[in-house]
Amino acid sequence: MKWTFALLATLWLLSASVYAQKLPVEDFASIPDVSHVSMSPNGKKIASLVRLNTDEMKGSIINILDIDTKESIYPIQTDNEKFVILSLSWANNDTLLIKAKFPATRYGTPTTETRLIKYSLEKKKSLNALSRKALDKFKWMPQIQSNIIDRLPSEDEQLLLEISGLGNKPNYESVVKLNTRNGRFKFVQPAESNIQHWVTDRQHRVRIGIYRKDSQYRIYEQADTDEDRRILWEFEAFAEDQVWPKGFAQDKNILYVEAYHEGYLAIFKVDLRDPKLTKELVFSRQNYDVEGSLIYSELKKKVIGIDDSEESVYTFWDKEYIGLVNGLNKALPDYRNYITQFSQDERRYIVYSTNAKEAGIYLFGDRDAGQLIPIAYRYKNLTPELLADTKTLSYHARDGLEIEAFLTTPLNQEAKNLPTVIFPHGGPISYDSNSFDYWTQFLANRGYAVLRMNFRGSAGYGYDFMKAGLKNWGLDMQTDVEDGTRWLIEQGISDPNKICIVGASYGGYAALMGVATTEGLYQCAVSFAGVTDIEYLVKSSRRYSNFDIVKKQIGDDYDALYERSPVSKAKDIKVPVLLIHGDKDRVVRVQHSEDMFEELDDLKKPVEYIELENGDHYLSNNEHRIKTFVAIEAFLQKHL
Repeated sequence: MKWTFALLATLWLLSASVYAQKLPVEDFASIPDVSHVSMSPNGKKIASLVRLNTDEMKGSIINILDIDTKESIYPIQTDNEKFVILSLSWANNDTLLIKAKFPATRYGTPTTETRLIKYSLEKKKSLNALSRKALDKFKWMPQIQSNIIDRLPSEDEQLLLEISGLGNKPNYESVVKLNTRNGRFKFVQPAESNIQHWVTDRQHRVRIGIYRKDSQYRIYEQADTDEDRRILWEFEAFAEDQVWPKGFAQDKNILYVEAYHEGYLAIFKVDLRDPKLTKELVFSRQNYDVEGSLIYSELKKKVIGIDDSEESVYTFWDKEYIGLVNGLNKALPDYRNYITQFSQDERRYIVYSTNAKEAGIYLFGDRDAGQLIPIAYRYKNLTPELLADTKTLSYHARDGLEIEAFLTTPLNQEAKNLPTVIFPHGGPISYDSNSFDYWTQFLANRGYAVLRMNFRGSAGYGYDFMKAGLKNWGLDMQTDVEDGTRWLIEQGISDPNKICIVGASYGGYAALMGVATTEGLYQCAVSFAGVTDIEYLVKSSRRYSNFDIVKKQIGDDYDALYERSPVSKAKDIKVPVLLIHGDKDRVVRVQHSEDMFEELDDLKKPVEYIELENGDHYLSNNEHRIKTFVAIEAFLQKHL
């Protein structure tokens, strides 16, 4: 097989001769140059989201590239404030579907709304996927209008959309068949009380309903929409006996599920004709969870793997596709190479290649032509030879629990006595990995060692590890971060007088709690969109349907929660603090940082506060990212 990747080879040859250099902040802080790459079913068009940065326009713009002619069109542009594009996908060879979000307020409560936009290549026109006449049928405007549950490949102008606001139970989700050409729909599945989500089989019938009331779940199965349902499984949120439907085999009686196997999430299949619902193991990993969505081959009419990564990539268990990936790994041996999409005939595909020092390359593969061609760089200025190495390691918390962590040290510097940033992740039921991280590489480029740790409660490490984080904010989860810091000092890696703790969202909470509870360990703290009052965090979710889940995860002893909140410990903070928050944050409300600033300022503590106008929780706007990184760089330089 012939592989075309001369551009990559050139980059590798350069790496030996390049020395560490301070790169412009914009190279790290800008939103990706290219993201959301999606190929049309016939493999002839590639859509992507491209960063826009001209004197006249800034934000993001959609690029649709014709692979054969190499010509592009640019149909939709956004400033990433009015709305943010979340994903691109193809309904058919003519229609591109764009999922977008924007901030809104409903009955005085801040919300995030989503819409599904369609762009027709033939008509050269973009419209809401739901027509105005269709929207007139709703009892109210649905908040979430973008949840596609089935693409109906045999009906290329139809898809199944899960949506609320319809029928006799408009608070719950119905399923409608949407015509992407005219924007009209017809009912497929009426809403049912407490059914939060529906799953179809490979014959495109609604078969599974996921029920939740308070923190209890039930998984219902229906052979047909007119037949009585039966309960397959019942469990509580965060329980070890949970069983989550993932999708069907071609056989309508075979359901794939996600459940725990020897303490770790794995993929099983279940024959629904079996009265005992015996789970047959299909795919598992040693010492790590398996999560994600099934990959189904329309060509082979079977499930061939799972999309189970934060980078939305494919892991195969079918031999033919494993062989294809092995060929990629031989061609690009220094990269982690993930197929992210196939054309309908599976002869063309998109590859995403990355590692800790590679910000990401998108490649177009053609199996018939034997080609693998780079088509876009996620961050074109961040080439591997300019970035820092990351090492996977582990340390033990004070109670003996092993914590996996990732240490990035500045390029061409010995890992000894370095100024250091401790960088706990958000979530907190999330995780870090040995992959490219733009925050980490920016800090390492500025001369700091960076430690990211998957403290207890992080996702991916099995049931016991996850459960250890429940109702644990400010307790062992916090000391896991502290223990990682002390381990770096003991190893001689960190200068004990030059350590700052930085984080976003839950990580911002951990940063502020770190300086409030461990005097002398950190010389400063930075919190971006951080939680500062977990009592308020829990209480502010009372209007939402997930209130019982939040209480089960974080707790409902409000006095104890307040005592474990940074805002209650402002008097104990004796080092400089930088707070940054977007005023349109719909995940952690801006009030958290406003209240923290007022407490620290009233106590005459050294605190700076930056509020990003129209900023969200994810730094979706390019100017906001740059402003944030410039402020962090100046703050660290001043205090470390």
